[in-house]
Amino acid sequence: MTTRFRKSRKKRGTRILGWGRAGQHRKSGGKGNAGMDKHRWSWVVKYEPDHFGYHGFYRHPRPTKVERWINVGDLDTISGSKGDENVLDLASMGFEKLLGGGTVTGSYHVIVPSATSRAVEKVERAGGRVEVPGRRG
Repeated sequence: MTTRFRKSRKKRGTRILGWGRAGQHRKSGGKGNAGMDKHRWSWVVKYEPDHFGYHGFYRHPRPTKVERWINVGDLDTISGSKGDENVLDLASMGFEKLLGGGTVTGSYHVIVPSATSRAVEKVERAGGRVEVPGRRG
């Protein structure tokens, strides 16, 4: 329809513009959830009956993976003996990573899935070696 034939062209200069005298094209009663317990109550009853009240909460799941790490300084307490080269399979003991905290006195052949460069350096300085399966070098 062309603009010159529209009803709104004929209504210019008036206050009503085809929307009546009293309401004058008012909005629909607020934005969002306004009026849910007043003038939109029948809508709530029909379409969203669980809008009000408590409905529990979301409990974030706990991390399922527990990472077990061990420091170099704890190798002496695990092995129980000092002196000759002892073989410590940390993977079979449940440890995943060897960290470089502490000092090591005995020489150990440590088998572990992962190790820091500082931990490897400390074990080798004490006369042992660290074997990381799957890592080259």
